[in-house]
Amino acid sequence: MKVEGTFTIDAARAHVWDMLMAPETLAGCIPGCESFEPVDEDTYNIAMRVGVAAVRGNYTGSVTIADKQSLESYRMVVQGKGRGGSVRGEGVLTLADIDGGTQVSIVGDAHVTGVVARVGQRLMGNASRMLMNQFFNCLKSKIEN
Repeated sequence: MKVEGTFTIDAARAHVWDMLMAPETLAGCIPGCESFEPVDEDTYNIAMRVGVAAVRGNYTGSVTIADKQSLESYRMVVQGKGRGGSVRGEGVLTLADIDGGTQVSIVGDAHVTGVVARVGQRLMGNASRMLMNQFFNCLKSKIEN
């Protein structure tokens, strides 16, 4: 499933980049994140609770930041497994200056298997957008306050 979005944040690109690189920001803004532990410089083990409608699950996995182009873009890979199946998402985040702020664009794909995929398939697009909006609204609140 394709995932896309554009978000405007009222802050300089360097500050937005720094916040997107900060493990505590990622841990605090990834929806359902229950733990976020560093493995190496750009890889983290994660535990999260995610659900689509009435189907919920606990997942353990990893978050990796790759292909960093400082202040410009990076690729984030999130993968996890749980009793109900697996989830894998990959997206490229691109930052650009816009009217005194920063525009963050994301283009990616998400793949879900197991019970969540079977039961919640028709809801996956809306759920992906909702989770992405939650992440960026959290990021904006941390930056703009």
